[in-house]
Amino acid sequence: MNGVIDYWCNIFTPEGIRACFTEQPELAEVFRLWKLEDHLEGHSPKEFVGLMDRAGVEMALVPAAKMHSFQARKLIWDVPVSAVAELVEQAPDRIRGLYGIDPWSRMRGVRELEDAVRRQGFVGAHLHPYGFGLGLNDAAYYPFYAKCVELDVPLVVQVGHSAEAMPSAVGRPLLLDDVALYFPELRIVAAHTGWPWVEELISVCYKWDNVWFGVDAWMPKYLKPEIINFIGSRMGQDRAVWGTNGLPWKESLDQVDGLGLKPEARQKLIRDNARELFKL
Repeated sequence: MNGVIDYWCNIFTPEGIRACFTEQPELAEVFRLWKLEDHLEGHSPKEFVGLMDRAGVEMALVPAAKMHSFQARKLIWDVPVSAVAELVEQAPDRIRGLYGIDPWSRMRGVRELEDAVRRQGFVGAHLHPYGFGLGLNDAAYYPFYAKCVELDVPLVVQVGHSAEAMPSAVGRPLLLDDVALYFPELRIVAAHTGWPWVEELISVCYKWDNVWFGVDAWMPKYLKPEIINFIGSRMGQDRAVWGTNGLPWKESLDQVDGLGLKPEARQKLIRDNARELFKL
């Protein structure tokens, strides 16, 4: 199959939807505010693969995500590695896993990351930094960054604002400047476009060849002109990857078609860059 690759697709099972969204007041409020409640329908792996087929999606990367509540001081996303590994086992050619980083797990978490990659076939790590209250360049993350380098897998990290009641400043794209400086071999996907610091993220991508621009969590018709110019540019077209963060595939892809990208830039965005980046 030669379809598209969604580099960030949240857990989709009924159990996962309940645990991460409908039964979590902080997340349920975000979906209500953004009028996205209709995206909270759970599916079995078989049903999900059928939806992928109909949308032309070749592969989806699912994070065993960890989100810490800044207010409640506890994990409100705590997707077990085993839950994602089970999905991968049921659809190994279509679903791959990302290990979710909890900095407070320290070396236990670093060892879990290694096990997830080496034994369970995960293809990267995932970080949602906001509720931890630690900037992207905080030393608490560095053991995980170093392990990603050792394992030769990318880090997917949300940058820009937080939709939840959490401090957005810890996710400013410019903080990746330090990370790229100290970890030049770490392949970093800066997810969610970096908004409202879009140009800041673009500047980081221009400076460091190990930072990729994540085009996800926004329907493409709402992308700022600066993003469209970047992902269509000679350099930027090699450093952008497409994902959904759970938004509808077909509608998103239809809107990608409306961006006016050259065929080569479009193909790199929706498939080729992710395939090379994650070594799929």
